[in-house]
Amino acid sequence: MSLSAPPHAGHGLPELLLSYLPDLSVGAILGFCAGYAIKRLGKMTVLIVGLLFVALQIMAWQGLLTIHWPRIQALAEPWLRQGGEQLGNWGLRILQTNLPFRGGFVAALLVGLRAR
Repeated sequence: MSLSAPPHAGHGLPELLLSYLPDLSVGAILGFCAGYAIKRLGKMTVLIVGLLFVALQIMAWQGLLTIHWPRIQALAEPWLRQGGEQLGNWGLRILQTNLPFRGGFVAALLVGLRAR
């Protein structure tokens, strides 16, 4: 009967980190992809909205149509508020789940948003 330590003794931290590696890596990959997609879609959306605004302003300037901006704001405001609430709830759900996945996801999401 030997009282020597098992062969894996003293290696607890690396083993612990290795056990979280799958969650961290999947979270990082998905976070980067989501960040990159959000950035690209955001740029495309801004371009389309900007071009639409310019086109509407030119048509209004030419007298082809009349734009009632207060009415448009009143119609859009509930949609924007609801979208913000849903995005906030989605973000909270992500932050309240699996810690290793969440950490990798959030970090890589920020990297994806900064990617060229």
